[in-house]
Amino acid sequence: MTTTSLFAPARLGSLRLPNRLVMAPMTRNRAQSDGVPRPIMATYYAQRASAGLIIAEASTPNAVGRTYPDIAAIHDRTHIAGWRRVTDAVRAEGGRMFLQLQHGGRVGHPGTSGLHPVAPSSIPLPGTIFTPNGHQPAVVPRELTADEIRSTVADFAAAARNAVEAGFEGVEVHGANGYLIHQFLASGTNHRTDAHGGSVAGRIRFAVEVVRAVAAEIGPHRVGLRISPGVTANGMHEDDPDRVYPALLAAVADLGLAYLHVVFADPDQPLFRAIRAAWAGTLIANPALPWPGPLPEDGGKLHGERLLAAGADLVSLGRAFLANPDLVERLRIGAPLNPVREEHLMYVGGEEGYTDYPTLKAS
Repeated sequence: MTTTSLFAPARLGSLRLPNRLVMAPMTRNRAQSDGVPRPIMATYYAQRASAGLIIAEASTPNAVGRTYPDIAAIHDRTHIAGWRRVTDAVRAEGGRMFLQLQHGGRVGHPGTSGLHPVAPSSIPLPGTIFTPNGHQPAVVPRELTADEIRSTVADFAAAARNAVEAGFEGVEVHGANGYLIHQFLASGTNHRTDAHGGSVAGRIRFAVEVVRAVAAEIGPHRVGLRISPGVTANGMHEDDPDRVYPALLAAVADLGLAYLHVVFADPDQPLFRAIRAAWAGTLIANPALPWPGPLPEDGGKLHGERLLAAGADLVSLGRAFLANPDLVERLRIGAPLNPVREEHLMYVGGEEGYTDYPTLKAS
């Protein structure tokens, strides 16, 4: 069987991608305290514009959805203006960008947002959460009312409209990694007994409502969906991912979305193969690389090639892009990769560990 190259061009809706390498969304905590992207973010993303597609970091659709200090947002005119500087810089370098929309749900703290976090059910995040005052015990979230669920769906749609105004080609609805949409999907965090809980049909309802509302607002060709079946990040537990995710995909299959993005994808996993078989559209696969721990020497290239061979259309890489602005060229010619520096540099607010990674030309 002939495997498509990571460096072969591809199409994503009306977009022509020069290669199949996607820069995965990675929270870097470089926005202002009010969620407005800082100029340094324009530099960071423009440095990485050779990616086939950049999916920009998680940005909140409303104030209560905020997760951690200095993360970006997209629910205010100032956020739109800040992100416009970023998209203009990337477009000037020939790049293409989607923006990830993320509501934290129970992954939040009053010390960060000034608001009490909300969730499908009043089940707290295990342990502590990082705030402007360091790690604090997680608080018990307040269960969303039916009216609040409707307003949150509307907030996602409005955020998508803001993202397009800010110059993004589209948005990725974040239904993964233990944040609000994932909390609705999972039996461990959704104990509701109304229409948004209980059965599989109930637990997927919020995700379906958000995706449909966003697609109606900006067009389905501008909308991707990210999922992480069985992933335990942020204290998640799923009893029935083999039932939930096929049902979710069936419920949005008629929309014609831009893509589905599967996190920590393993080509040997039956559920991944079932998802690929069920999803008729473009599939972005994010390989299951060790975390925490060092990256493979090839940054995940071999894992990506295996995923393409298993049916993925595009492959997203995170830390490899973080440390290598010219990752596409390095992988193309087999050049050594910059190692990822100390983990704490991922989430501090300056240039170090952010925009100062060298390119091959500068080495």
